[in-house]
Amino acid sequence: MVPSVSHKIYIAGHRGMAGSAILRHLQSKGLALHHVILRTHQELDLTSQAAVRSFFEQEKPDQVYLAAAKVGGIHANNTYPAEFIYQNLMIEANIIHEAWRAGVHKLLFLGSSCIYPKLAAQPMQESALLTAPLEPTNEPYAIAKIAGIKLCESYNRQYGTDYRSVMPTNLYGIGDNYHPENSHVIPALIRRVHEAKINKAPEVTIWGTGTPRREFLSIDDMAAACVHVMNLDQETYNAHTSPMQSHINVGSGKDITIKELAQTIAKVIGYQGTITFDPTKPDGTPRKLMDSTRLNNLGWQASIPLEQGLHLAYSDFLQMLRQSRGASRSALTPPGH
Repeated sequence: MVPSVSHKIYIAGHRGMAGSAILRHLQSKGLALHHVILRTHQELDLTSQAAVRSFFEQEKPDQVYLAAAKVGGIHANNTYPAEFIYQNLMIEANIIHEAWRAGVHKLLFLGSSCIYPKLAAQPMQESALLTAPLEPTNEPYAIAKIAGIKLCESYNRQYGTDYRSVMPTNLYGIGDNYHPENSHVIPALIRRVHEAKINKAPEVTIWGTGTPRREFLSIDDMAAACVHVMNLDQETYNAHTSPMQSHINVGSGKDITIKELAQTIAKVIGYQGTITFDPTKPDGTPRKLMDSTRLNNLGWQASIPLEQGLHLAYSDFLQMLRQSRGASRSALTPPGH
C-alpha cells in the first residue's frame, strides 16, 4: 500500500543510502515528487532543535521517515565514537520530539541490527534487545539507535502517537559509501577487489579471519519493507508488537561468512587473484542473523538474491567512478575549451 497523494511525506536523510532508496521506492509507486518534503543538510541542520522545530511548524508533514544518521564501518565507529553517539542522539531526539509537537501522527524510525547483544542467540529476535552487552566496536552508535526505539515507544505510550521502528540488517546497494576507510564491508570489498583487478594485484588481504557470518539485504528491499511497515494499519501493527517492544527486524533471512562474501564479490567483479585474511585484525560480532518472522507475518519478504544485488551494487560503483572521473576532467578543463 502506498499513501494517498494527499499525504505530505518528509524523508529525513533523503541523500543518504536509506533515505534515497525510500524516495526511489515511493516515486516508483507513482507518488508525485511535490508531495514529498526534502531538505539537504545545508538547508536544515537536524542537530539543531530550533531549526528542526521551525521546519516542522512550517511544513506539518503527515508522515516522517527518519532515515538520517551518521553511519560507518568498524574503523569509523572506533575512531569517532563521540560523533556517532552525539549526532545520532541529537538527530532522532529533535525529529521525534518536534514531529510530535507539530501533530505528526505517523513516523518510521530506521535503526540497525547492531542494537542487539554481541553474543545474542541466533537468529536474533526482537526480544533480545537489552538482554546482554553490546559489541564494543560500535556500542555508541548502537546506544543511540536503542534510544531512538525507546523515544518512539515513549511518545506512543504518553501521547498516543503511531511512531514505529524497523531494524534493518547489513545493507548494501545503490548510493553506498565506498570510502577506503569509513565504509561498510560490502562497499569496502567492492572497492578493494575492483582496484586489485585493475592493478592486476595477485592478492587481496581482508581484516579478520573470514569466519564471522553476516546477513545482507539490498537497499531496495529495505526501502520496500519500510514503506510496507509505515502503511500497515495501526491495529495490524499493534497486534504483532507490544508497547515496549515495538521494533521490527528487517532482513533477508540468510547469512554467509565474510570469506564466502569476498569470494562472491570477486566472482561478480571478475577478479582472478587470491583472497587472504589477516587474523590480527578484529572480526567484530561472530554472527549477525536477524529473525524476520514478525515482518514476514506482516506480509513482507525480501526478493533480491545476494549475487543479483551485488551485480547492481557493482554497476552503481562503476557509475560513481565514471562520474568522479568526469568531474575531475571538467575541473581541469579551462573555460571556453
